[in-house]
Amino acid sequence: MAVERNGNEIDKKNIAFIGLGVMGYPMAGHLSRSGFNVRVYNRTEQRAKTWVTEFGGDYAMTPKEAASDCDIVFVCVGNDDDVRAVVLGDSGALAGMNKGGVLVDHTTASAGLARELSKKSASLTIGFLDAPVSGGQAGAENGALTVMVGGEPAVFKIVQPFMESYASYSNLLGQAGSGQLAKMANQICIAGVIEGLAEALSFARRAGLDGIELIETISKGAAGSWQMLNRHETMLDGKYDFGFAVDWMRKDLNIALEEAALNGSQLPLVEMVDRFYSEIQEKGGGRMDTSSLLTRYD
Repeated sequence: MAVERNGNEIDKKNIAFIGLGVMGYPMAGHLSRSGFNVRVYNRTEQRAKTWVTEFGGDYAMTPKEAASDCDIVFVCVGNDDDVRAVVLGDSGALAGMNKGGVLVDHTTASAGLARELSKKSASLTIGFLDAPVSGGQAGAENGALTVMVGGEPAVFKIVQPFMESYASYSNLLGQAGSGQLAKMANQICIAGVIEGLAEALSFARRAGLDGIELIETISKGAAGSWQMLNRHETMLDGKYDFGFAVDWMRKDLNIALEEAALNGSQLPLVEMVDRFYSEIQEKGGGRMDTSSLLTRYD
């Protein structure tokens, strides 16, 4: 049996999705709505039950059970330790997967972990892709994520049509670990853009400019960015109870800083913005959106 996707027929493989957070929940939902057989696992069982009620399919009590007899297993959890917990060991996903299957890790994690999992998967005759995403919760819900992928071209070719269920763009950037390295570069860019926007809005207020009119104007020029278009109004209104949390951003920036220490890169901007986020955390703002950098200047 096959599912049609963008005019092409894709084998209706059995799929597992492990991790139903703000990103994984809608991503798994898009796979189900695209016609694939999806079995889910989440650490909080009720979350998995709720997903099944909304999207169909079924849920499992362990990652191994979720991955049992599955051709492709997607993982989207919190950090390196979380990935190891659901992938490795007697109850991990690799213990239940079919030989010849593919493990896809959408978690933003370290490049070292990606290389470790690639080797472990290969020893079990299982393909592996590290495939962190960008686009945030809105991108996941709208099926418009960007996926940065590391791994073998033949494995990417198998999985890419499935990614199209929840991604508007995906690209293979090199061997295992390359996806995670690309996500680090992505977060480095975002850190600078958000800090620049925060400083610009603070400057505009003190200069007596209307913030909305300002962004309406400069967003049409070279300064324009996704952050500018999607965050300026909430920043000006002081609303930060949504979006990508400061806690998560600090996790991502520290991954980048650790990798920079290994490859000799200098990241002074990241070091500065990370310090600014630590100040927000100290004031209890760890769960606020990353655009809360503006609060430092209020």
